[in-house]
Amino acid sequence: MGRAKLLVSDFVLSFMWVWSSVLVRIIVFHHLGFSHSPLGEVIKTAFSVVNMFLFAFLVKLTRGAAYNPLTVFADAITGDFNNFLYCVAARIPSQVAGSIVGVKFLIDTIPEVGLGPRLNVDIHQGALTEGLLTFAIVTISLGLGTKIRENFFMKTWISSLSKLTLHILGSDLTGGCMNPASVMGWAYARGDHITKEHFFVYWLAPIEATIFAVWIFKFLVQPAKTKSKSD
Repeated sequence: MGRAKLLVSDFVLSFMWVWSSVLVRIIVFHHLGFSHSPLGEVIKTAFSVVNMFLFAFLVKLTRGAAYNPLTVFADAITGDFNNFLYCVAARIPSQVAGSIVGVKFLIDTIPEVGLGPRLNVDIHQGALTEGLLTFAIVTISLGLGTKIRENFFMKTWISSLSKLTLHILGSDLTGGCMNPASVMGWAYARGDHITKEHFFVYWLAPIEATIFAVWIFKFLVQPAKTKSKSD
């Protein structure tokens, strides 16, 4: 896929992603009539897994488009400098723009959706939470890409359950987002996207965690792969 088409795909997927989680809640709790009971949460989780399979298919269909800057950044820091610049200066801004436009249309269309995830703890605890969650999901994604690269169903299944589990763990503290572009869309709508809390918790901490996850994974996995080949 050409670079221009990839940027458009990033924008569209990011736009769709901020809508998807809201639509899942509306379908489960309003149209299907489930309350916020254990059964309702189970049904919501099932819909969320289906939603993640849909987006995994769209990523595959578009040959590498993404809706999360951390996915792009993890690939960028392992590639050449030109690709790094393209990802940081073009792809990530495209994802942020898609999220902002998506949230704006969402709020204009369905005003009762609220204003998205908020930081419910102090900035240090919030940064630690988002950092640890990001480190975990990036490490899992790298492992899945190495071990079961060709098995689309199993890779997506494990990734989906991992993301949902980590999201639940961090939802009461930071929203458990692990997606700076999506959070940026909601923060822009609230007008607090330029605050220190937003920058440190939802951008700096996840980016640092992604770098650490990639470096540690390369340090632990690549020597083992090299040794196994030599054996």
